Amino acid sequence: MIKDVIKEAENRMSQSLDRLRGELRKIRTGRAQSGLVEDIKVSYYGTEVALKELALISIPEANLIQIKPFDRNSIGDIELAIRNSDLGLNPINDGNFVRIALPPMTEERRSELAKQIKKMGEEAKVAVRTIRGEAWSKVQGLEKSGQATEDDRYQAEEDLNKLIEKTNHSVDQIASEKEQDIMKI
Repeated sequence: MIKDVIKEAENRMSQSLDRLRGELRKIRTGRAQSGLVEDIKVSYYGTEVALKELALISIPEANLIQIKPFDRNSIGDIELAIRNSDLGLNPINDGNFVRIALPPMTEERRSELAKQIKKMGEEAKVAVRTIRGEAWSKVQGLEKSGQATEDDRYQAEEDLNKLIEKTNHSVDQIASEKEQDIMKI
């Protein structure tokens, strides 16, 4: 019973790490990445669709993203969605492709993004602590109801502490790698 609680907590913590990775992929580094635009929602015939489902996204140069829509009629919708996204990108529509030239980032912008990454890492750690707290409450409830012994509770506490330590280390590592990637010129 307690093992199920710890396994569930481990799965939820793993999902928090995946969510952090996904959010960090959307942050622009010094070079072009398809992850920057692939999840932008495009209004396509009245339906919100992710850009990666509507077009082929390629990176022909280090500072250029090129988008070739599968349906040429959607090129204006794609351009509009990119322009309206909160990324501050300026797409260029040439009739066949949408091209996005990424200007070099200033040192000020890099440090601003580094702060944002640290904040995202801290938010992930808060989510992990919340998951641990919920799991701990379940363990204590199992002990009170007689479904687990005091030794089980101590073992569960040790397991949860190891799990949170490992997950926090992963969060720090993921955030640090992204921060280093941004600070590269």
